[in-house]
Amino acid sequence: MEINKEKIINIFKISISAIISIFIALELGLEHSISAGIVTILTIQPTKKETIKTAFGRFIAYIVSLILAFFSFKLFGFGYIGFALFIIFYVLVCVLFNWINAISINAVLVSHILVSGNMNYQTIKNETLIFIIGAGIGIIANLHLKKNVFYIEELKEKNDLQIKEILFGMSKRILEKDEIEDNFEAFMELKKSIRKAKNVAEENYNNQLLRNDIYDIEYIKMRDNQCHMLYQMYKTVIKLKTTPITAEKISKFLEEMAKTYHKDNTGKELLEKFYEIDKSMKSKPLPIVREEFEDRAKLFMLLRYIEEFIQIKVEFSERKF
Repeated sequence: MEINKEKIINIFKISISAIISIFIALELGLEHSISAGIVTILTIQPTKKETIKTAFGRFIAYIVSLILAFFSFKLFGFGYIGFALFIIFYVLVCVLFNWINAISINAVLVSHILVSGNMNYQTIKNETLIFIIGAGIGIIANLHLKKNVFYIEELKEKNDLQIKEILFGMSKRILEKDEIEDNFEAFMELKKSIRKAKNVAEENYNNQLLRNDIYDIEYIKMRDNQCHMLYQMYKTVIKLKTTPITAEKISKFLEEMAKTYHKDNTGKELLEKFYEIDKSMKSKPLPIVREEFEDRAKLFMLLRYIEEFIQIKVEFSERKF
């Protein structure tokens, strides 16, 4: 398994945070202080929002665990039967409310109450402080996380470059039948790159606490939608067997699309040019040869895909973020 710089930093961060939690619990004279470090380890998540959401969810589950423990121990005493009933009902509640990740740590905290043999103010205070210290240090440990602006821009540019290359390839294939007979691998690489960019965009979003900037997420989604349409265009182009009179104009337009394909291009000018080309295509005389007629029909379908491809970007550029 590859261990990169980010993973090493994460390991160091989690370890130091757990040690700090244990140290604070020890300084406060809390019993079972080691558990504070365990709470920290389980609280730290990949992003700020996930960490806070996890800590909050587990705290609610912790309150519920205290209530269930109170009734279980009150009715059946501080023994195996009381704890067994607590576990049964607590697991049931956690499953119903999707608190699965809270079961283990809160069960451990309640087991401390079981060992103490009483559930008074001092015992509850001890376990609650352990939870608060552990979860609090876990949240603080992730406050340094922020949006990785440069990396997401790099990934977006890579996506755009891959799409440009596919557009160039299709432009050539319309006129030269030996070009890109099978460029399926390029689409697989494009989908992989888009998936990676999507993951980074979502991670960046979850590392924002005071802002809800969804631009990058929506941008990647827009490119993904274009990718689906691009594949339909590609499947149409590779089926061409002849070079109809309309082929050259469409080829040049695809080349222009590739050259001007950029995140700052709204697509509006391209769409206007497209409508001009589309209108001129309809004025061309119908072919006599069947094979050319079929290819003209394919090119007509290609134009519809191109229109949708451009329209996706136009609609995105008109949105307010």
